[in-house]
Amino acid sequence: MLFVDLPMEKRIRRLHDSGFHVEIWDWRRHDLDQLSRLHRDGVTFTSMTGYTRGTLGDRAGADELLATAAESIPVARRIGAWALNLHGTGLDERGLSVVALAEGQEPDAAMWEQAHDTLTRIAELGAREGVTFVLENLNRAVDHPGVPFATAADTMALVSTVDSPHLRLNLDLYHAQIGEGNLIDLCRRALPWIGEIQVADVPGRCEPGTGEINYAGIARALIDLGYAGVVGLESFASGDPESALAAFREAFR
Repeated sequence: MLFVDLPMEKRIRRLHDSGFHVEIWDWRRHDLDQLSRLHRDGVTFTSMTGYTRGTLGDRAGADELLATAAESIPVARRIGAWALNLHGTGLDERGLSVVALAEGQEPDAAMWEQAHDTLTRIAELGAREGVTFVLENLNRAVDHPGVPFATAADTMALVSTVDSPHLRLNLDLYHAQIGEGNLIDLCRRALPWIGEIQVADVPGRCEPGTGEINYAGIARALIDLGYAGVVGLESFASGDPESALAAFREAFR
């Protein structure tokens, strides 16, 4: 999402040379030989999308999700990514839900039961293969209308009841601010299950300091809570990408 005028290899090297790790979305859209070479050259890939098709809340979609999650694991090993990211449903090329709920609709009891079963199977897959899947919350109001199991409350309910070290939360604070707010308390409640935190400011989805979220305050709270994991900048740059990286570093230093 940064240095978007550069080819992917140069984009990744620019981030690495600036002292940051790198995350990728759909691995099918990347040159895997190139990513593997970058990894051998010292680039650290922290996470990547951990499935390519499928859904949580229905049996056929669950089988497809498990199959494509299994396909993603060798790719993660190839580039050294430790976390494989999941959503409440598959997303299309525009980031829109492939299984969308009507406005005001919530998943029913059968969907919740199936989602729990699907994630239990995902955690078992992670345990067998020695990898960690992370379930990301999204927002329905701006970016992902109709996504089931979208909120941090939803993802926390699912992950905590499965309660496996191979299934954690990807707590996205940009999405949570739009959908729920109360971010420091959310971090406190979610802490036992957090595998990663992602950030961007609201509105606009740009770097910290461009919107309403006090990320320096959140960083202090995370230190007090003892969080020492990855914080990922999943944002666009409001202007110069180097300035966006500097603002991110300053907020979380």
